Amino acid sequence: MEISVCDRLQESLKQHAVSFTVLRHEPVFTSEQAAAARGTSLASGAKALVVKAGEKFVLLVLPADRKLDSRKARDTLGVKSLRFASKEEIQSLTGLQPGAIPPFGSLFQLPTYCDPALADNSSINFNAGDHAISIQMGYVDYLQVEKAQIISIS
Repeated sequence: MEISVCDRLQESLKQHAVSFTVLRHEPVFTSEQAAAARGTSLASGAKALVVKAGEKFVLLVLPADRKLDSRKARDTLGVKSLRFASKEEIQSLTGLQPGAIPPFGSLFQLPTYCDPALADNSSINFNAGDHAISIQMGYVDYLQVEKAQIISIS
C-alpha cells in the first residue's frame, strides 16, 4: 500500500525532530475557508502553488493573504514564461488535488521557493495532502526542514 503524502510529511517532520500539530477539520477548498476552519489568520497560511517556470515545474509558497506577482516571479526565477500547472499536471506531479498541496516541494522532487513575507508569521499552517487535514508548525522549523529558497514573489 502506498504511503499517503500526509504520512510521508509527518514522518519527515518527526525525523527532523521538529514540533508540529495535526488538525482534522471539514474539507476546505479556499485559503479563507482553511483559516476559518483552523481558527488562524489568513496570513499564516502557507499557500503552495505548482507552476511551470520556463521549462520546469516548481513549487511557490506565499502567505495565503497575498497574491502571486507573476512578473516578479518570472524576473526572480529568470524565466520568460510562468503559468499555473493544470489540475491534470498537479495530479501527475503530486498525486494530489489543487489546494491540498503542502509547501514541501521536496516531497515531489520540485524545487521550492518561498516568499519572504511568510517569515512575518512565527507559526504557519497548511493543508497536508488532504483538504481535511492541516498541519501547524513553526516557520523557522519549516525552513530548516524544507530549505526553500527565499525569493520575492508576492
